[in-house]
Amino acid sequence: MLKTLWANVRQGKIELLEASELPEGARVLVTLLPDDETQFWLQTSQVSLDTIWDNTEDDVYEQLLKKGHYPGSLSFFRFI
Repeated sequence: MLKTLWANVRQGKIELLEASELPEGARVLVTLLPDDETQFWLQTSQVSLDTIWDNTEDDVYEQLLKKGHYPGSLSFFRFI
């Protein structure tokens, strides 16, 4: 089972911020977070957003919106 634990590095050693039973010899994966975590998460999520929003499949919807043909509850929008 995957478990995430917060830790800090002090004098080259990883110190957990919370108590946890770790079996001797347990394998761990350590991910270093940049000092500015906000910037890290923005950059990380941008890749997913680019994949979702920057695609040619949605171009047909853009054309329909420009022509004013949008079915459903959003038909009251008027584009200038």
